Formats: sequence, C-alpha cells, structure tokens
Amino acid sequence: MGLNNQWMQRDLAVLWHPCTQMKDHQQLPLIPIKRGEGVWLEDFEGKRYLDAVSSWWVNVFGHANPRINQRIKDQVDQLEHVILAGFSHQPVIELSERLVQMTPEGLTRCFYADNGSSCIEVALKMSFHYWLNRGLPDKKRFVTLTNSYHGETIAAMSVGDVPLFTETYKALLLDTIKVPSPDCYLRPEGMSWEEHSRNMFLAMEQTLADNHDTVAAVIVEPLIQGAGGMRMYHPVYLKLLREACDRYGVHLIHDEIAVGFGRTGTMFACEQAGIRPDFLCLSKALTGGYLPLAAVVTTDDVYDAFYDDYPTLRAFLHSHSYTGNPLACAAALATLDIFEEDNVIENNKALAQRMATATAHLVDHPHVSEVRQTGMVLAIEMVQDKATKTAYPWQERRGLKVFEHALERGALLRPLGSVVYFLPPYVITPEQIDFLADVASEGIDIATNSNVSVAVPKDFHPGFRDPG
Repeated sequence: MGLNNQWMQRDLAVLWHPCTQMKDHQQLPLIPIKRGEGVWLEDFEGKRYLDAVSSWWVNVFGHANPRINQRIKDQVDQLEHVILAGFSHQPVIELSERLVQMTPEGLTRCFYADNGSSCIEVALKMSFHYWLNRGLPDKKRFVTLTNSYHGETIAAMSVGDVPLFTETYKALLLDTIKVPSPDCYLRPEGMSWEEHSRNMFLAMEQTLADNHDTVAAVIVEPLIQGAGGMRMYHPVYLKLLREACDRYGVHLIHDEIAVGFGRTGTMFACEQAGIRPDFLCLSKALTGGYLPLAAVVTTDDVYDAFYDDYPTLRAFLHSHSYTGNPLACAAALATLDIFEEDNVIENNKALAQRMATATAHLVDHPHVSEVRQTGMVLAIEMVQDKATKTAYPWQERRGLKVFEHALERGALLRPLGSVVYFLPPYVITPEQIDFLADVASEGIDIATNSNVSVAVPKDFHPGFRDPG
C-alpha cells in the first residue's frame, strides 16, 4: 500500500469532508497533501498539482510564501492570541489602520470575525440593529440577487440563492426578497454587458421603491457571482444600486470575500464602479490563504448608531473567540505588504491577458457557450447545445470528468458543475497558465465527447451543480 493510500484510509476512517458526498470516495481517490510551494501542492508520493483554484479562492501569493511565513513565525514568539474585548494588540491595530486607508473613503471602522459566513452574519446583524437603534424596527428584511451565494450559516444562506446550498434548509431560512441577477451570460444576442446590466437594474429599482420601508439592506457579490457558476456583470449595476440605496434609505452590503484583493483586476471590485458600500465584507485572500480571518469595514454613521451609555443596551453584542487573532492579523499584514511592494495589481494585468489568450480557442468549441473573464477570474461554460445554451443535466457531472483528467495531468481544477474556471495564485507564470489551458481543453473534450445517460427527475432541483 502506497503512502497516499495509507493516509487516505486513515482519513476516511475518521473525517467528514466539506461539500462532499463521501460515498464518491469509493471510486474517486482522496489526495493527501504533504507540502506546498508556490502554485504547487505535492502529495505523499511526490506527485505535484498546480493549484488553479487557489485552494478554494484563498491563496494569492503561493503556498509557503517565505515573507508571510516569516511574519507569522515572528508573531508566534510574541503573542499567539488575546481576548479582543477590553484588550487589543499591535497586529490588529495596524491591520485596521491599513484596511481603513486602502478601502474606499468613508469606511472607517473594522469589526473582525473568523470566516466569510460569519462576516456576512455580522454585516446583516449590524444593518438590522442599526435601523433598530435609529427607531426604525420595521426595516428588517434583506434584498439579494438570484443565483447569489454568501455562505453557509443560516442568515448567510438566507441571502443566497444557489439551490444546492439552500434547498434542504428552506424551513430554517429568513424571509428575503430576491431580485433577478444582472448575470450577463443571460443577455440577449448582440446586447452589451453594460446595456444588459442597466436593463436588469429596473427590477431592483422597483423592488426598492415598493419595499424600502421594510428593507434594511441590499447584499450583492460585486461583479462576479462565484458559487453561482462564476457568472459576471457590468460595474454600472453597482453604481445604479448605490444611487438607489441612497435614494431609498437602504444599506448596501458588498460581499467581497471571494472577489476582493485583486481578483477582479482592482484591489476591490467596488472601485470599478467608483462607489463605497456601507459594509465591505472581506476574508479569504485577506491573510494570503494562511489563516481564518474576516473583517467587516463600515462607516462612522453605522458605528455612531451603537455608541451610547451601557444601560441603553445599544452596543453590538456579537463576538467570536478568535476575533482579531494576532497570528492571522500578522499573515494579513504580510499579505498587504506584498501587494504594496510588488506592484501586484499592475502585474496581474499581463497574467489576465495571458489567461484570455491561452483559452481564446475555446470560444469556437462546439460545447462551450462562453469564455468570460473579469480580471484574474476566467470561466468556461460547457453546454449540450451551443446555439441555445442548453445546459447539461447536472446529474451527468460533466465537470467531474474535467476534474479527474486534470488530476491525472497534475492540476487542481475543481469545476462548478459544467463551469471550468481559473482562479490561480498571483505568482503563477505565463507558462503555467498555458499548461492549465491545455489541461482544461483536454478535459473539456473528454467531458463533452462522452455520452453520459442518466435518469433526470422531472424538475427536481434544476439549479443544482457540483460545488466548487
């Protein structure tokens, strides 16, 4: 029995993995990873895999980055953790100062959580509680986009709309208002992204006009709906939304957990619309992919609504044991140093262009309906019928065939259903991008040439897809 198999058997005896039907591992080998370096992950038998999805969208400067490693090592000898209620420490103060400095003007206060879902919960609770403290208790509903994803805790699921994650738990979820997504994949033939996004905003405008008295906030994933299949839209939608939220007295929450820190081509996606949300939710790449940390960056107006004498009970009583953990903050500070010192955003423009060039031939593939890109995120959508954009039945798991082929070739490509995507660390080289394009092309040929036949239940969860 090889080393990989030994570790796999030990794992399967005791672990329950996330977003996984564990029975799949009767046929699909689990891959134990021993070490990482740069874009590469290496298993216990020495085989390497190029991490094309940044280990679930978190890694930006490569595995075992020496600069981030050193910052954490220095910090662990000073302070590993301290309660953040009534106490503070240098890394969390410095990180907060830098986040306030680098985010849009007017975002002045940082509140920390442990992960993306918890970050969304903070923003939702904060918005509701703000209106309560301002004497408007009826403003307690949230508006969200169809096909959106904001996490897997209860309130975060409530403002999501990917059936795979929400359908089972419908009985537990909050009552939210869902507005059609500006997703440009669905635009009419010949219509630009901007025109389609403008047209789709009409539904949001009407929703806010009709419901603003009871709405606390609108929450969106700016520019890219990640778990919804890397669907993308034009920044003009965000500009129109900011104007409408101001007009109707509704908060705007930007979930930049997946798209912040350079993924869309700017440091934050909201910059492309020239706007400032009331709550900016950050996580994932915040620590370079090293440690769990999330931040909600908000305004003095929100902060002031909670600032009062204790007996008024207006304080925001929300906490996590590891809030503002010094080690995680140290990793985040090292990550921000690299952004600042290495001209990352500008350098990524060339990498993004190489991704576009390397995959351009797939536009003509008979079973590819679209190759779309925003910054350092590129998605390739496989379909049964190109002319009508008829999707493959989700039960056929075409993306799984791409995933399996990529593993054989030494790449970690984990599609979202029938959407193959690249979301690599920023230390990837042009040659490595070309390799990924070759692997993806081969995998798409294999996946779309096979005649998979499955029994498809009538309309049963038609929006389901393999999670990415």
